[in-house]
Amino acid sequence: MGKILCATRGGKASCRTQDAAIALAKERGDELVFLYVVDTSFLDKTAAPIVVDIGDGIEKLGEFLLAMAQERAAQQGVEARALCREGKVRQEIKTAAVEEEATTVVLGRPAGETSVFIPEALQSLAANIESETGVEVVIV
Repeated sequence: MGKILCATRGGKASCRTQDAAIALAKERGDELVFLYVVDTSFLDKTAAPIVVDIGDGIEKLGEFLLAMAQERAAQQGVEARALCREGKVRQEIKTAAVEEEATTVVLGRPAGETSVFIPEALQSLAANIESETGVEVVIV
């Protein structure tokens, strides 16, 4: 039995990614862990008290989104754990994959103009995760 780490951030595209990870976990009989990364680095030039407040708010949002992902998995007969980390998204996915001893990382394909990654950047991230961790990456 393996372990799937599914990076998620909320929104319609994330629901599609979560459903694919749930289906994969169900098909393989793998454990499923949803990962949300709180990255407040965009606030580096803001006053410290504001950063703390916003960081706390983003973390609470992440925990809510993870709870929704777990509920979505439960509705489909899959038990999932949630993991909320703080840091840079790219690095935290790799670190979590290693620490969780994941056998597969699931990443969502960009959807629409609000995507964090262009397709080429996502392919590059997937290749980087695989080369640095030895963990299979599936883009859905």
